[in-house]
Amino acid sequence: MSTRRRHAAYGLVLGAAMVASACSTDSGTDATVSTPPPSTTPEVITASQAPAEPPFVERVQVVQLPSGTSVQVYPTASGRAAQGAGDNATAWAEVLADDPGADTPGMRAQFDCHWTFARIVAPDKPSWNLEPWRPVVSAQQMIDDRCNPGGAEE
Repeated sequence: MSTRRRHAAYGLVLGAAMVASACSTDSGTDATVSTPPPSTTPEVITASQAPAEPPFVERVQVVQLPSGTSVQVYPTASGRAAQGAGDNATAWAEVLADDPGADTPGMRAQFDCHWTFARIVAPDKPSWNLEPWRPVVSAQQMIDDRCNPGGAEE
């Protein structure tokens, strides 16, 4: 065995012996593994917000504009803050309770778009205007048209 290999072998044996001695106690029993000290990082506490409660719609107003009929939906503060899974359906039911004629696929799609995006993009917008004359379009087209397919917002 070459001198270099012999030194490497001794180094390995010596290293193993040092590790073994560090892991035992004077009494000959195995040492216990200590737990790390508790973290000094303070726990972050966030305030939880109570879920939004209905009513989500203050009122629904049907108006005649030069472009045609517009159903103006005025959300409540709770409606603007709502994030629950069924809150959208509850709010739509409130719209239909005030104006059953709004129950069309195009009007529902406009409402869903406003519910999902207008609350984020324009949180202080007084009303969400739904027009029955607007065409039914794909979800992507609805987004591209900023919830107002077929013409500018009234």
